[in-house]
Amino acid sequence: MTWWGKLVGGAFGFMLGGPLGAVLGAALGHQFDKGLNLADMQGGMGDAFAGIGNRERVQTAFFTALFSVMGHVAKADGRVSADEIAMARHIMQQMALDEAKRKLAIELFNRGKQADFDLDGVIQQFRQECHRRSTLLQMFMEILLHAAYADNVLDPAEQRLLERISEMLGFSRMAYQQLHARVEAQRQFHAGGEAVSPEAQLQEAYEALGVSESASDAEIKKAYRRLMNQHHPDKLVSKGLPEEMMKLATEKTQEIKAAYETIKKVRKV
Repeated sequence: MTWWGKLVGGAFGFMLGGPLGAVLGAALGHQFDKGLNLADMQGGMGDAFAGIGNRERVQTAFFTALFSVMGHVAKADGRVSADEIAMARHIMQQMALDEAKRKLAIELFNRGKQADFDLDGVIQQFRQECHRRSTLLQMFMEILLHAAYADNVLDPAEQRLLERISEMLGFSRMAYQQLHARVEAQRQFHAGGEAVSPEAQLQEAYEALGVSESASDAEIKKAYRRLMNQHHPDKLVSKGLPEEMMKLATEKTQEIKAAYETIKKVRKV
C-alpha cells in the first residue's frame, strides 16, 4: 500500500505526531471541513497507525514538509508572487497528483505561509524521520531551491531562510553553496536553448555537474556517475521519496545526462 493509502486509512496527520503531524492533521481537517470525504481520498480504509511502514512514514513526512516549507519560503520576502504559486502548482502537475492530493498540497502550502508556522520543529522532525538519508535531504533542498527561483530572483530573505533550513538539515555552508551553485547552473543549462552561445552552454554544463573546465575526463565521469546515483528515481523512492515525485527525479537525471553529453561532445570522449 502507498503512503497515501496508509495516511487515509490510519490516524490521519496525527500518525506522525510532533510538528509535522500537527501541520498535516490541520491540513487534512481543513479539507474535511470543506466537504472532502473519504471516498475522494482513495486507499487503505481501516489501517491502524501501528501498521504504517517506515518508508510510507518517511514519504508522508517528505510530502508534508516539502509543500508546507515551500509555502514558508515563498512568504519569506513578505509576499507570495504569482510565479511562486505557479511553480508550486507546476510541481503538483509534474507529480500528477489527483484532486485530493492536490488539495492537500495546496492546503499544506497555505499552512506554511502562516505566521505561526513552526519551521524549526517541522525541519528538525523531518530530518529525524529521514534517518540521515543524505540523498533524500539533498533532493528536498533542490526542490526548494528550484521553487525559490520561480520568479528568477532569489530574494535575500529567501536566501537567508534557505541557508538556515540547510543548516538545520545538517548541510555545511560549503555543501549548501555547492548545491546552490549546481542547481542554479542546471536551471540555466536547461533553459538555455538556441539563445545561449555554445561556449556559455558548455560552461553551464560544467557547473551543472559541479566540476571545473580544467577537470580531467575521469573526474568529470566520476562527478556524473555520483550525481546520477544520487538522483536515481528508484533509489530515492526506496529511501522515502513519494512515488509521485519520481518524475521530478527522472527529469533531474535527464538534465544531468544532457550536461554530461554536452561536455563529452566537445571533448570527443
